[in-house]
Amino acid sequence: MSNAQVHPSAVVEPGARLGDGVRVGPFCWIGGDVEVGDGTEFGPHCTVHGPTRIGPRNRFLGHAAIGGEPQDKKYAGERVELVIGAGNTVREFVTLNRGTGNGGGCTRIGDGNWLLAYTHIAHDCIVGDHCVFSNNATLAGHVEVGDHVILSGFVGVHQFCRIGAHAFIGMGAFVNGDVPPFVMVAQEGYSRPRGINAEGLKRRGFDADRIAAIRRAYRALYMGQGPQEEARTRLAALAGESADVRELLDFIEAGERPLLR
Repeated sequence: MSNAQVHPSAVVEPGARLGDGVRVGPFCWIGGDVEVGDGTEFGPHCTVHGPTRIGPRNRFLGHAAIGGEPQDKKYAGERVELVIGAGNTVREFVTLNRGTGNGGGCTRIGDGNWLLAYTHIAHDCIVGDHCVFSNNATLAGHVEVGDHVILSGFVGVHQFCRIGAHAFIGMGAFVNGDVPPFVMVAQEGYSRPRGINAEGLKRRGFDADRIAAIRRAYRALYMGQGPQEEARTRLAALAGESADVRELLDFIEAGERPLLR
Protein backbone atom coordinates (compact mmCIF):
# COMPACT_ATOMS: atom_id res chain seq x y z
CA MET A 1 0.00 0.00 0.00
CA SER A 2 1.51 3.34 -1.03
CA ASN A 3 2.09 5.94 1.68
CA ALA A 4 1.83 8.86 -0.74
CA GLN A 5 0.83 12.23 0.69
CA VAL A 6 -1.83 14.00 -1.38
CA HIS A 7 -2.98 17.52 -0.51
CA PRO A 8 -6.74 17.76 0.07
CA SER A 9 -7.13 20.19 -2.85
CA ALA A 10 -5.32 17.87 -5.31
CA VAL A 11 -7.09 15.40 -7.60
CA VAL A 12 -5.64 11.95 -8.29
CA GLU A 13 -7.78 10.08 -10.79
CA PRO A 14 -8.62 6.39 -10.31
CA GLY A 15 -6.01 4.22 -11.96
CA ALA A 16 -3.04 6.44 -11.14
CA ARG A 17 -0.28 4.61 -9.32
CA LEU A 18 1.78 6.56 -6.79
CA GLY A 19 4.91 5.05 -5.26
CA ASP A 20 6.05 5.25 -1.66
CA GLY A 21 6.82 8.71 -0.37
CA VAL A 22 5.25 10.54 -3.33
CA ARG A 23 4.03 14.02 -2.37
CA VAL A 24 1.31 15.77 -4.37
CA GLY A 25 0.95 19.47 -3.59
CA PRO A 26 -2.04 21.83 -3.60
CA PHE A 27 -4.29 22.01 -6.67
CA CYS A 28 -2.42 19.34 -8.63
CA TRP A 29 -4.17 16.98 -11.06
CA ILE A 30 -2.80 13.48 -11.75
CA GLY A 31 -4.48 11.53 -14.54
CA GLY A 32 -5.58 7.92 -14.38
CA ASP A 33 -2.95 6.45 -16.71
CA VAL A 34 0.01 7.82 -14.76
CA GLU A 35 2.68 5.91 -12.83
CA VAL A 36 4.87 7.84 -10.38
CA GLY A 37 8.01 6.39 -8.80
CA ASP A 38 8.98 6.48 -5.13
CA GLY A 39 9.92 9.78 -3.56
CA THR A 40 8.76 12.01 -6.39
CA GLU A 41 7.32 15.41 -5.41
CA PHE A 42 4.85 17.72 -7.15
CA GLY A 43 4.61 21.38 -6.16
CA PRO A 44 1.37 23.36 -6.48
CA HIS A 45 -0.72 23.43 -9.65
CA CYS A 46 1.14 20.70 -11.53
CA THR A 47 -0.77 18.59 -14.05
CA VAL A 48 0.20 15.12 -15.30
CA HIS A 49 -1.67 13.56 -18.21
CA GLY A 50 -1.16 9.96 -19.24
CA PRO A 51 -0.01 7.64 -20.44
CA THR A 52 3.02 8.87 -18.50
CA ARG A 53 5.59 6.93 -16.50
CA ILE A 54 7.74 8.87 -14.03
CA GLY A 55 10.67 7.30 -12.22
CA PRO A 56 11.77 7.85 -8.62
CA ARG A 57 13.06 10.96 -6.85
CA ASN A 58 11.91 13.55 -9.38
CA ARG A 59 10.92 17.07 -8.32
CA PHE A 60 8.26 19.02 -10.22
CA LEU A 61 7.90 22.59 -9.01
CA GLY A 62 4.84 24.76 -9.49
CA HIS A 63 2.68 24.79 -12.62
CA ALA A 64 4.60 22.15 -14.57
CA ALA A 65 2.45 20.63 -17.35
CA ILE A 66 3.56 17.04 -17.88
CA GLY A 67 2.39 14.51 -20.46
CA GLY A 68 0.13 16.75 -22.50
CA GLU A 69 -0.99 15.78 -25.98
CA PRO A 70 1.55 16.42 -28.75
CA GLN A 71 1.23 19.75 -30.50
CA ASP A 72 0.95 18.08 -33.88
CA LYS A 73 -2.03 18.37 -36.25
CA LYS A 74 -1.51 14.77 -37.37
CA TYR A 75 -2.16 13.45 -33.87
CA ALA A 76 -5.49 11.62 -33.90
CA GLY A 77 -5.79 10.48 -30.30
CA GLU A 78 -3.71 7.31 -30.60
CA ARG A 79 -2.10 5.92 -27.45
CA VAL A 80 1.28 7.59 -27.01
CA GLU A 81 3.35 8.14 -23.90
CA LEU A 82 5.94 10.12 -21.97
CA VAL A 83 8.65 8.31 -20.02
CA ILE A 84 10.75 10.20 -17.45
CA GLY A 85 13.72 8.67 -15.63
CA ALA A 86 15.00 9.29 -12.10
CA GLY A 87 16.27 12.27 -10.16
CA ASN A 88 15.22 15.06 -12.51
CA THR A 89 14.39 18.60 -11.40
CA VAL A 90 11.57 20.20 -13.40
CA ARG A 91 11.01 23.86 -12.63
CA GLU A 92 8.05 26.22 -12.99
CA PHE A 93 5.87 26.18 -16.12
CA VAL A 94 7.86 23.47 -17.91
CA THR A 95 5.89 21.60 -20.60
CA LEU A 96 6.73 18.01 -21.58
CA ASN A 97 4.57 16.47 -24.32
CA ARG A 98 3.86 12.85 -25.19
CA GLY A 99 4.93 11.29 -28.48
CA THR A 100 3.03 10.79 -31.74
CA GLY A 101 1.87 7.61 -33.41
CA ASN A 102 3.99 8.10 -36.52
CA GLY A 103 7.01 9.42 -34.61
CA GLY A 104 7.84 6.47 -32.39
CA GLY A 105 5.00 6.98 -29.93
CA CYS A 106 7.14 8.11 -27.00
CA THR A 107 8.95 11.13 -25.60
CA ARG A 108 11.82 10.09 -23.30
CA ILE A 109 13.67 12.05 -20.63
CA GLY A 110 16.66 10.40 -18.93
CA ASP A 111 18.07 10.76 -15.41
CA GLY A 112 19.47 13.66 -13.41
CA ASN A 113 18.44 16.49 -15.72
CA TRP A 114 17.67 20.07 -14.71
CA LEU A 115 14.84 21.54 -16.79
CA LEU A 116 14.56 25.16 -15.73
CA ALA A 117 11.55 27.48 -15.94
CA TYR A 118 9.51 27.53 -19.15
CA THR A 119 11.51 24.78 -20.84
CA HIS A 120 9.49 23.03 -23.57
CA ILE A 121 10.23 19.51 -24.83
CA ALA A 122 7.96 18.55 -27.71
CA HIS A 123 6.68 15.21 -28.97
CA ASP A 124 9.00 12.29 -29.72
CA CYS A 125 12.11 13.96 -28.31
CA ILE A 126 14.80 11.90 -26.62
CA VAL A 127 16.87 13.59 -23.91
CA GLY A 128 19.80 11.82 -22.25
CA ASP A 129 21.17 12.11 -18.72
CA HIS A 130 22.59 15.01 -16.67
CA CYS A 131 21.58 17.78 -19.06
CA VAL A 132 20.83 21.38 -18.09
CA PHE A 133 18.17 23.26 -20.05
CA SER A 134 18.09 26.89 -18.97
CA ASN A 135 15.02 29.13 -18.93
CA ASN A 136 12.90 29.06 -22.09
CA ALA A 137 15.01 26.43 -23.85
CA THR A 138 12.77 24.82 -26.48
CA LEU A 139 12.99 21.56 -28.42
CA ALA A 140 10.75 21.05 -31.44
CA GLY A 141 9.54 17.55 -32.24
CA HIS A 142 11.82 14.55 -32.80
CA VAL A 143 14.96 16.19 -31.38
CA GLU A 144 17.62 13.95 -29.84
CA VAL A 145 19.92 15.29 -27.11
CA GLY A 146 22.87 13.34 -25.70
CA ASP A 147 24.21 13.22 -22.14
CA HIS A 148 25.71 16.23 -20.32
CA VAL A 149 24.39 18.77 -22.83
CA ILE A 150 23.81 22.38 -21.74
CA LEU A 151 21.23 24.56 -23.48
CA SER A 152 21.47 28.17 -22.35
CA GLY A 153 18.52 30.50 -22.00
CA PHE A 154 16.20 31.04 -24.98
CA VAL A 155 17.82 28.35 -27.13
CA GLY A 156 15.59 26.91 -29.85
CA VAL A 157 16.26 23.60 -31.61
CA HIS A 158 14.65 22.77 -34.97
CA GLN A 159 12.72 19.53 -35.40
CA PHE A 160 14.65 16.33 -36.17
CA CYS A 161 17.99 17.84 -35.14
CA ARG A 162 20.47 15.98 -32.94
CA ILE A 163 22.80 17.42 -30.31
CA GLY A 164 25.70 15.21 -29.26
CA ALA A 165 26.94 14.52 -25.76
CA HIS A 166 28.84 17.26 -23.90
CA ALA A 167 27.80 19.97 -26.36
CA PHE A 168 27.18 23.52 -25.13
CA ILE A 169 24.65 25.78 -26.86
CA GLY A 170 25.01 29.46 -26.00
CA MET A 171 22.25 31.86 -25.03
CA GLY A 172 19.73 32.73 -27.73
CA ALA A 173 21.13 30.32 -30.32
CA PHE A 174 18.77 28.78 -32.88
CA VAL A 175 19.96 25.34 -33.92
CA ASN A 176 18.86 24.14 -37.37
CA GLY A 177 21.42 21.39 -37.96
CA ASP A 178 23.08 18.55 -36.09
CA VAL A 179 25.62 19.56 -33.42
CA PRO A 180 28.36 16.94 -32.94
CA PRO A 181 29.49 15.83 -29.47
CA PHE A 182 31.80 18.18 -27.54
CA VAL A 183 31.07 21.22 -29.74
CA MET A 184 30.23 24.71 -28.48
CA VAL A 185 27.69 26.81 -30.41
CA ALA A 186 27.35 30.57 -30.07
CA GLN A 187 24.68 33.00 -31.25
CA GLU A 188 26.59 35.45 -33.41
CA GLY A 189 24.43 36.80 -36.22
CA TYR A 190 23.22 33.22 -36.72
CA SER A 191 24.21 30.25 -34.63
CA ARG A 192 27.53 28.67 -35.59
CA PRO A 193 30.10 26.33 -34.02
CA ARG A 194 32.72 28.15 -31.97
CA GLY A 195 35.23 25.53 -30.86
CA ILE A 196 34.86 22.73 -28.34
CA ASN A 197 33.35 22.78 -24.87
CA ALA A 198 36.77 22.50 -23.23
CA GLU A 199 35.78 23.95 -19.86
CA GLY A 200 32.84 21.59 -19.54
CA LEU A 201 35.02 18.62 -20.44
CA LYS A 202 37.57 19.58 -17.78
CA ARG A 203 34.83 19.75 -15.17
CA ARG A 204 33.75 16.23 -16.11
CA GLY A 205 37.21 14.77 -15.72
CA PHE A 206 38.54 14.76 -19.29
CA ASP A 207 42.33 14.94 -19.15
CA ALA A 208 44.54 17.11 -21.37
CA ASP A 209 45.25 14.34 -23.88
CA ARG A 210 41.56 13.60 -24.43
CA ILE A 211 40.74 17.28 -24.88
CA ALA A 212 43.65 17.74 -27.29
CA ALA A 213 42.40 14.84 -29.43
CA ILE A 214 38.89 16.31 -29.51
CA ARG A 215 40.30 19.71 -30.46
CA ARG A 216 42.25 18.16 -33.37
CA ALA A 217 39.07 16.47 -34.54
CA TYR A 218 37.16 19.77 -34.40
CA ARG A 219 39.83 21.47 -36.50
CA ALA A 220 39.74 18.67 -39.05
CA LEU A 221 35.97 18.91 -39.30
CA TYR A 222 35.41 22.67 -39.23
CA MET A 223 38.66 24.37 -40.18
CA GLY A 224 39.87 22.27 -43.11
CA GLN A 225 39.70 23.57 -46.68
CA GLY A 226 38.43 20.46 -48.47
CA PRO A 227 34.97 18.88 -48.75
CA GLN A 228 33.37 17.12 -45.81
CA GLU A 229 34.31 13.69 -47.13
CA GLU A 230 37.96 14.64 -46.75
CA ALA A 231 37.24 15.77 -43.20
CA ARG A 232 35.66 12.39 -42.43
CA THR A 233 38.77 10.64 -43.75
CA ARG A 234 40.93 12.71 -41.41
CA LEU A 235 38.55 11.99 -38.52
CA ALA A 236 38.72 8.27 -39.24
CA ALA A 237 42.50 8.40 -38.92
CA LEU A 238 42.26 10.27 -35.62
CA ALA A 239 39.57 7.92 -34.32
CA GLY A 240 42.00 5.03 -34.28
CA GLU A 241 43.76 6.68 -31.34
CA SER A 242 40.80 8.26 -29.50
CA ALA A 243 37.48 6.77 -28.40
CA ASP A 244 36.12 10.33 -28.10
CA VAL A 245 36.90 11.07 -31.74
CA ARG A 246 35.34 7.74 -32.68
CA GLU A 247 32.17 8.85 -30.84
CA LEU A 248 32.17 12.09 -32.79
CA LEU A 249 32.68 10.30 -36.10
CA ASP A 250 29.94 7.74 -35.33
CA PHE A 251 27.56 10.61 -34.57
CA ILE A 252 28.27 12.26 -37.92
CA GLU A 253 27.93 9.03 -39.90
CA ALA A 254 24.56 8.24 -38.27
CA GLY A 255 23.05 11.61 -39.20
CA GLU A 256 20.43 12.34 -41.81
CA ARG A 257 20.50 16.13 -41.51
CA PRO A 258 23.41 18.43 -42.37
CA LEU A 259 25.77 19.48 -39.60
CA LEU A 260 25.40 22.94 -38.15
CA ARG A 261 28.23 24.92 -39.75
